[in-house]
Amino acid sequence: MSVDIDGAEDAGWDVDPEDEQGVAVLAALGRQLRAWREEAGIRAADFGTAVGYGEDLVRKVEAGKRIPRPEYLDRADEALGAGGKIAAMKADMEQVRYPKKVRDLVQLEGRAVELSAYGSHNIHGLLQTDDYARALFEMWQPPQTAEQVERGLAARMARRSIFDRSPAPALCFVQEEVTLRRRIGGTMVMRGQLERLLEVAELRHVTIQVMPTDLEEHAGMGGLIHVLKFADGSAVGRSEGAFSGRPVSDPRQVRVLEQCHAMIRSQALTPRESVAFIEQVLGET
Repeated sequence: MSVDIDGAEDAGWDVDPEDEQGVAVLAALGRQLRAWREEAGIRAADFGTAVGYGEDLVRKVEAGKRIPRPEYLDRADEALGAGGKIAAMKADMEQVRYPKKVRDLVQLEGRAVELSAYGSHNIHGLLQTDDYARALFEMWQPPQTAEQVERGLAARMARRSIFDRSPAPALCFVQEEVTLRRRIGGTMVMRGQLERLLEVAELRHVTIQVMPTDLEEHAGMGGLIHVLKFADGSAVGRSEGAFSGRPVSDPRQVRVLEQCHAMIRSQALTPRESVAFIEQVLGET
């Protein structure tokens, strides 16, 4: 977690100026927070001391230039005696807490009744542990700031709410063998990640398959595939190797991705074989 110049815990993340929705929501939220503080007759510096943040960060939040963390609003509510009215703003903040492209993805995943994915470089984001995801963000090039790592991690972990939905969507993941063997973050981090895969594989609505490296034929040489299907029969998908890598929703194009993913599944180990394989790799790690 990053630290401000006063040594206080960082209040949140900077707002992306190109995120129009985020800018508008945060500006409105900031105005309300400032109005509450001024009505209470508390200076920004004193308010910062009361909630455990620096004055500069308080002013940035009130100016709509900083996305506050949920605990910031909880502390502000208590310090101002708002009786839960400020804490209730967390619902608005959640709309813009993460980058727009992540919010769009979460919205799509939240509507999906079926998800099919194939990954060749690392474990799929929905399956990642906190430590594994953090290790990935920290090794990106060019290097990310501590703030970017924290925001990216929080956004990725928020997507895991898909596992808690009821009725549960059907989730199918195919992972390359190398993604299980590359020790991202070190041995202990990878052990935790493999254990997480085995835990998720026990869920009735989740299927995890492993694509062995020694196969001579492989339908997934085009790279990543991600397909989401919705209750109304529509679908969206993307593949690194098809349609210039852009998202597609045309039924004919989505069908191409589905057929490719189906072929990959047929070539991969069965779900039961895959669980046994993951257990084997865990034992070797």
